[in-house]
Order: sequence, then C-alpha cells, then structure tokens
Amino acid sequence: MTPPSLPHQAPAPDADATPPPTAEDRRHVVKRRWITAIIIVLLIGVPAGYLAISTQQSRESGRDKAAKVGASEVRPGWPSKVQRSIYEVPIPPKAWRVGFLETNNWRTSRLFTAFAVTPEDLDAFLAAVGTSRAGLTRGEVSISAHDSEVAGWSWSPEATWYGTTLEQPDPRPTRDITVDLTDPEKPRVYVVSTTTP
Repeated sequence: MTPPSLPHQAPAPDADATPPPTAEDRRHVVKRRWITAIIIVLLIGVPAGYLAISTQQSRESGRDKAAKVGASEVRPGWPSKVQRSIYEVPIPPKAWRVGFLETNNWRTSRLFTAFAVTPEDLDAFLAAVGTSRAGLTRGEVSISAHDSEVAGWSWSPEATWYGTTLEQPDPRPTRDITVDLTDPEKPRVYVVSTTTP
C-alpha cells in the first residue's frame, strides 16, 4: 500500500526573501556610493575646472594681444631679438631710453624704434645697417608724417636732424633712419623699418 500523497504545500511567505542587511553590508553600500560620487566629481569637476582656468587664461591672453595690436605710439621697452632680426634693426646693447612699436596689416609690417646711444655706438649702429655719418643728410627727417604720427614722434625745428633711407629688395626691410644730433655726445636714433610680406 502506497502512502497517501500529501497536498502541495505553499512555501513560507519569507522563504525566498533575502535576509535583512547587516551593519557590514550597509557600510559597503555607503562606501560604494562615496566612491561613485568621488569618481563623478573627478570626471565632471576636473575638466570643468580646467575649462574655466583655460578660458580665463585665453581671455587674459586675448586682452594682452589686443593691447599690443591696439597700441599706438612708441612705448618704453626693447623689441625682441626676433623682431630686431626680421626688421634688421641692430640696437646697440648699451643703448638706453629704448622704445618700440610694431604694426601689422595685410600689406605691410613696421617696427618703430627709438633709442639713445654714445657717439661710438651710433657709428657702430650705422655701420651695422650699411651706412655711416657721411651717408646722413643734414636737416633731413626721413620718417614720413604718417609714420611720425603713428609713433607719436614730433620733430622740433630747433633740433639738429640727420636722416637717410636705406632701401633693400623685398623681402628685406626698407629702413628710414633719423638721428637727433642736437647733443653730439648723446645722439638719439629713430628708425622705421618696413617689410612687405
């Protein structure tokens, strides 16, 4: 005789339920959430911070460039070695009261420079650019009225001016040189060097 079959019994209501989380489980969950939050901050915050810094630097750089491009009149300072080389203006190393301005447009680029030198350095400068005092014309201001206005230079009729223009084939620059020899011991040199790209 076979035993009677028992009716199918339903499982207990909580038989398949997961056990309640322990304190250790809760710590792991919190830890994982913190790590996830940190990763999100790093993935989003760091690039955003870098972008903000980069934007600020770009703005400042743009302002500096705009100030240089928008500059008018010669200002104190030395042109870079590259500028002096491109425009062929070999300012003597011991020159003082040095100032410059560079202007550019689609047709021409100009470097305006002014500096004071000793008589010996004046002779050395003139020799370096391919001329001498004998090549200067007394009473001549070789720099045009337009360039003088751009540079902020004025030419007193009471001063002793000497000037010359040194032309060269493109792409080498043409240089207008005017020298103030009112005080022969402290010559002041003015140069406008023009190149056509």
